[in-house]
Amino acid sequence: MRSVPLEDATAAVRIREAAIVRFGRQGFERTSVRQIAADAGVSPALVIHHFGSKEGLRAACDEALVSQLMTEKSKTEAPAIAETMREWLDRPERFGAYIDYFATMLADGSEGGNRLFDRMLGETAAMIDRGVADGTMHASADPEMRAVMITLNGLAPLLLRDQLARVLGVPVTSAAAARRMTLPILELYTHGLYTDSRILDAARAALAGTPSTGTPTRSDKGPGNPNQDPDPPRPESSPT
Repeated sequence: MRSVPLEDATAAVRIREAAIVRFGRQGFERTSVRQIAADAGVSPALVIHHFGSKEGLRAACDEALVSQLMTEKSKTEAPAIAETMREWLDRPERFGAYIDYFATMLADGSEGGNRLFDRMLGETAAMIDRGVADGTMHASADPEMRAVMITLNGLAPLLLRDQLARVLGVPVTSAAAARRMTLPILELYTHGLYTDSRILDAARAALAGTPSTGTPTRSDKGPGNPNQDPDPPRPESSPT
């Protein structure tokens, strides 16, 4: 592997960090390579040299932030989990630019936003698989959809940060917000919401199409396919 000179590596990091701030503040389309270069104190040519294009720079930002996010999550597996959480709660503002980036880039309606979501979903699914394997998480009847829902739940405070800040009365990146949200979130994931399984049992019965909740659906797509076709309407028989 070709070694990268330290000054080049440092410049690349500065460019990437400047891009994260700019993209998060004003979006991908409204940000120019020239603006990012000026923020990083380099020439536009050096940006292209390191990342190939603005799209390449966006992909590098995605990669760095998702890796950082998963690294932070992995710290909860360490023995000193309480100390790790105290670090998060005491300085949540250090993630402000990252929160802006995720919120802006995921909501821009582009293929880049879709790729970022898919990457986060894949990392979340892998994290859950590890948890199920080591016994710290329950298994699911539908692991794929559970990973989707957990990813959405994690992103909701970012995408709805203005609404959440209005309810809390403080910015989402503040220590007060982090402290207010931490226990309810963990209670929900640790203990769940309902105290018994009646609603879950009813949902299972309804989905199975038992006589008390409905009839099974008919499909030509094969057993187990979730996109089942209902029975087609039958013509009324003519009176005899």
